[in-house]
Amino acid sequence: MPNNITNVTDDFLSIVLNETPLLDVRAPVEFEKGKFINATNLPILDDEERRLVGIRYKEAGNYAAIKLAESLIQNEGKEKRVRLWQDYLKKNPEAKLYCFRGGQRSGIAQEWLKESNIDITRLKGGYKAFRNFLMQQSEDISTQTPTLILGGRTGSGKTILLNKLPNAIDLEAVANHRGSSFGSFVNAQPSQIDFENNLAYKLIQFHHKNFTHLVLEHESHNIGRTFIPKPVYDNFMQGQLVLLQTPIEVRALITYEEYVLGALKEYTLQYGEEGPQIWAHNVQSGLKRIQKRLGDQLYRQLAQLFDEACSQDTQAEAKTFYLEWITLLLQRYYDPMYDYQIKKSPIPVVFEGNTSDVLHFLQHQL
Repeated sequence: MPNNITNVTDDFLSIVLNETPLLDVRAPVEFEKGKFINATNLPILDDEERRLVGIRYKEAGNYAAIKLAESLIQNEGKEKRVRLWQDYLKKNPEAKLYCFRGGQRSGIAQEWLKESNIDITRLKGGYKAFRNFLMQQSEDISTQTPTLILGGRTGSGKTILLNKLPNAIDLEAVANHRGSSFGSFVNAQPSQIDFENNLAYKLIQFHHKNFTHLVLEHESHNIGRTFIPKPVYDNFMQGQLVLLQTPIEVRALITYEEYVLGALKEYTLQYGEEGPQIWAHNVQSGLKRIQKRLGDQLYRQLAQLFDEACSQDTQAEAKTFYLEWITLLLQRYYDPMYDYQIKKSPIPVVFEGNTSDVLHFLQHQL
């Protein structure tokens, strides 16, 4: 058991506000399940070593588990681990250290670093205590903070407007998903736990800027495969609704620029020449997923328009078909669905208007 237990901190607030680098010495499998912003995983035990030590702990107790861990690591393994930590801390001297509960693994790592004349502070209670802090803060802040919820039909430019406001949180950016059947990016969404941790960071940082209102986009409970924790979501939805009205032709252009041009660029950067084909396949899969809700006739019409757009020789020629496809999809699928949701919504509408009017209204609330 490590002897040095004095150099610890539970000042989690400053870690969030400063986005302090974090050295995570848990096993990779633990790190993948849940991590924090600016955390780097340099484990003291790999996945297999952790599994074996866990078995020994259950069978023979703590002392036997520690002895097994020491024998698995041995001197060469210890030197390698310490060297990796040293290299990381040269680049991130202000970093804090943690394991799962802030006990043995981080304590041992702290002692090994001390032997090489490096002092590092570890988190009291480790990952578990810090995450509990984040989850409690999310609930508390969402309870205390009045929200202005920005609504509007798909393609209205809500995200563009949100990014002009200092008191807004872009939930779709936190979730790395645009929140529709065609809303996935090339890079995968964060895990559910990572999404919750990242959202908590955003809420805490927002809270300490002393704005009177938090502005959010009108989202469903789920954003892609991640979901906003129910107590936090319920608190968000206690706010007031601001509706952005945008003409259909402008909405089609906004959607084209983001979902077609932006996506094609993203996929090409990721996959090279195969990028456009991979993107087209993903869009076709998205259409297939909503075929029942579209109905067979509308589905066939949309699928044909998209195929025609993809078959054009130039992007300029394809644009006409893409815009027709987008306009049809907006008017026949997304608009009726959104209008129904707004009609049923218990959230009071306090303002509606075009982009400049809504922006002026929201800025005035600052």
